[in-house]
Amino acid sequence: MAANRNSQLGLLCLAHILISADGMIDQKEFEALSKIKAKEGIPDVLFREFEDNIKDKKGKDIYISGVDLLNSCSDDEKLNAFAHLYKMAEADGNVHIKEVRLLLYTIKSSRIEFNDVVARAKAMVDY
Repeated sequence: MAANRNSQLGLLCLAHILISADGMIDQKEFEALSKIKAKEGIPDVLFREFEDNIKDKKGKDIYISGVDLLNSCSDDEKLNAFAHLYKMAEADGNVHIKEVRLLLYTIKSSRIEFNDVVARAKAMVDY
């Protein structure tokens, strides 16, 4: 199923927050983002639009936008996005407590079960 624009933008917003959550931006996380972009069919034009839109925004505003966008999506789209984020948190080999908190809080606020996210992430091809 092709993801809709809201799920793609929501995923990008939360991925951006997740990448910077531990205060260190790792090359493996950027590589994981590129793979997510390809797997979800996120067009370059949409990615550039996203980058332009977040330039002057604070992390909190990007987070709120991401959650709002994902909450407008189907449960399956949300589950897919969170599975990507879960795998991205693992990408650098060190899951930071801030990444865990971000994932758990966001998943809970979206009314998705964490165990479902883990199962979907395990079913995905590794990054």
